Formats: sequence, C-alpha cells, structure tokens
Amino acid sequence: MLIEFGIGLLAVAAVPYLLFGVLYAWHRPSGSPIEKAPYEPTVSIVLPTYNEAAIVERKLADIAALDYPVEKLELVVVDASDDRTPDLVESYFDDGEGPTVRVIRETDRKGLAIALNEGYAAATNEIIVKTDCDSKLAPDALREAMANFVDPEVGGVTGRTGEVLGGSEVESDYRGMQTHIQTLESHLDSTFIFHGPFSAFRRDLVVPVDADSLADDSELALRVRRNGHRVVFDPAVRYAEAAHSGFRQRRTQKDRRAMGLIRLLTRQADALGRHGRYGRAVLPFNWLFMIVGPWLAAAGLTVLTVGAFASFGLAGVALPLALAAFVAVGSRDALGPFQPFYALFDTQVSLLHAALALQFTAADGQWEPEAELREAFD
Repeated sequence: MLIEFGIGLLAVAAVPYLLFGVLYAWHRPSGSPIEKAPYEPTVSIVLPTYNEAAIVERKLADIAALDYPVEKLELVVVDASDDRTPDLVESYFDDGEGPTVRVIRETDRKGLAIALNEGYAAATNEIIVKTDCDSKLAPDALREAMANFVDPEVGGVTGRTGEVLGGSEVESDYRGMQTHIQTLESHLDSTFIFHGPFSAFRRDLVVPVDADSLADDSELALRVRRNGHRVVFDPAVRYAEAAHSGFRQRRTQKDRRAMGLIRLLTRQADALGRHGRYGRAVLPFNWLFMIVGPWLAAAGLTVLTVGAFASFGLAGVALPLALAAFVAVGSRDALGPFQPFYALFDTQVSLLHAALALQFTAADGQWEPEAELREAFD
C-alpha cells in the first residue's frame, strides 16, 4: 500500500512535465514570438558591481564588442566595492571610443535590488539592459533583443545561455529544457523567468523592485506584464555564464535563484488567473513546477522508501542506495542519455531546499562573488 501511494505522489509531481509536453507537442513553437524587424533605440546598460576588479575590464571589453552604434549606448555602473573596480570602470573608455559612462558609488553596500533600482532611476535612454559582470554577451545580443521592441506591446526581453562555462553538463541540460519551456511560455503570452546576464526593458515601464528581492529581473518582468505589456524570451539573444556540476557546489548558486523565484511567486500569488494566458497557464505551470512539485516528489520518495523497508526489510535499502548512486554519477555528468533526468532532479532539490531556507533563514538580497566560477572565464 505504501509503495503504491508513493508512486502515486510521484505521478502527481510529474503533472507539470506532462502538461508541458502536451502543450509543446501541440504548439511546436520556435524562436521569438514577435515578428522582429531592425530597430535601434538608445540603450542604457546597467551593470551592478561589487569587488569586480579581477574581471570588470573583461566585462567592459565585452560591452565594447557589442554590434551596436556606440553613440546610442550609455553605461551606468552602480558600485559598492572596496577595491579598484569603480576606478577601472571610469578609466577604461578614456580614449573616447566607448559609450557614455556613469558610475554611481554607493557609500554603503545596500544589496543588489536597491543598487539596481538606483541604476534604473539614473538611466536616461529608451531601453534599459541589465547585465552581470560575470557573464559574456554575444556580439549581436543587443541587436537581436532590440528587434523585439519594434512591437509596442513588448515591454521586456530576455535571452538564453548559449554556452555554460566550466563544463557543467548538469546546468547545460537544464538550460536546454528551460529554453523550450520559456519559448512555449512566450508564444502563449509571456515568460516568467528573466535572466541576470541579459534582461531588457522599456525605460518608461520600469518600476522599483522590492528591496529584499532575490529575483530582481523576474520580478521586474512580472510587474511589467501585470501593467499590460508582454515580456518575452528570444533564444536568438545569447550569453555565456559559468556553473558548477558538483552537487554541493551547485547548492549556493542554484538554491539562491530558487529562493528568489519561490518568494516572487508567493508574493505575487494574486496574479494567478489574471493577465490573459500569463495568469491562466504560465504562472500555474511555474507554481506546479517550483512550489507544489518538489514537495510531492520528496513525499513520494519518502513514502516509497518507508514502503520498501516495510515490504522487503533490509533489502529496502536498495532504494536510497540507488538514489545516492544516481546523485553521485549525475554530479559527475556521467549518466549519458539519462543526464537530463538528473538535471531535473537537481532542480527539484534546489527548489525544496530553497522553500525550507525561506522559512528558517534570513534572505537579505546581498550577493557574494564566486571566485571559482569566475575562473571559468579566463
């Protein structure tokens, strides 16, 4: 009886994946949902920095390499460093060949969300693009993104991880699945998750995010959608970022993201059922995937384990041992064709851990540079 009940819980936890599979097979979406056309608005690039002296010049070179008219670019850097980061930024374009540069020096470190609110308020151009210091943008990222804004209904655009630096197949597999999900969401209406390496918004639609936000990009996108504009995912907008494969290493990086998304969904729960297909399909799917599913999966595995011991005695230890082996091999990117299943399992672990952390720990919106990940850019 316990074994059947556990299997039933796992089956219910699989509902979001089944729903996605059916919708994807029915719709078969690809590319941006927008009929794109060349468009060159003025752009403010907002870059939050904290002790980035080792990598900031590489990021500035990345910005300088963008295929976009430099006279239409403005760089706004919001800095809370106690190293040479702001000085390096201010001197980098001394030859006059780069964009206009504005550095906002925070006297106290206030957190990422507050820094971004300051940067967005200081930006003066038509479109605001937020990017992270520890990411690389494809040279055509701006052009591809701006081509979506030719549609006046589009208020925000995000892109995809074209390359996962550091050799993490776990993250690469997950991002591949995420690309399919976000493409479908955007063709239905709008996507839920916006990504730190590249998020673009019309400046006149930008509103402040919560000071303690851990998902600032997605929160701003959700607010823009609630105010009547679409926020879409365009897979032609590409960037690179680094990621861990190891189970323990991934927890800090991935769990923090999960905490932010769970907090955002629960704080904005009143959007469910509203705002067209966004509230009737996209948000419910993310609720099932991020909030309901992990608890059902954990409960199902627990009941299965108890049932295995009750039915088979010590032989029931085979189930937890098999799960431990699955994690050990998956963390080493060695599951071959089954590696995507581990990527999904790893994501569910993060979501469950994040839900618990939100209940029992303080999440204040501060972020710390990860030196090991940044070495992947060298």
